[in-house]
Amino acid sequence: MKSWMSVALWLVLFSCDSDRVYERQVDFKDKFWGSDTAPKFEFEIADHTRNYNIYCTVRNSLEFPFSRIFVTYYLKDSLNNQLQSELVSTYLFDQKTGKPNGSSGLGDLFDHRISLLRDYHFERPGAYSLSLEQFNRKDTLQGILAVGVRVEVVNPK
Repeated sequence: MKSWMSVALWLVLFSCDSDRVYERQVDFKDKFWGSDTAPKFEFEIADHTRNYNIYCTVRNSLEFPFSRIFVTYYLKDSLNNQLQSELVSTYLFDQKTGKPNGSSGLGDLFDHRISLLRDYHFERPGAYSLSLEQFNRKDTLQGILAVGVRVEVVNPK
């Protein structure tokens, strides 16, 4: 019942989202993100005259053992040429109080949107991919339930 309600909520929230070009997430069925798992997201850019914001999305529970998460992204074109790569981090919990950050709509689950690229310009239309790897101190990050990618137009028409 809970999963049906969360799917319905996501459909309502994102069905009227005119900025979004692409948004997908990968759920980790065992509720952890292993360092050997690097989800890859493939998307199309039709209009290369526009600029885009690209985000990593993270869903975590209270089981996540750290206050901060480290993620490296790899943006590649259709020929597998690496266009951008960077290690980014964000606090999933407040450093002083330990209170969870992010938005919550499902009890002890919290959603975060981490900015990867702001106002990014693709040189040409076509297929692109973005891979995500976790770079925390542990090989297995308990409490990470899903990660994803969101691509949106900077100034929608």
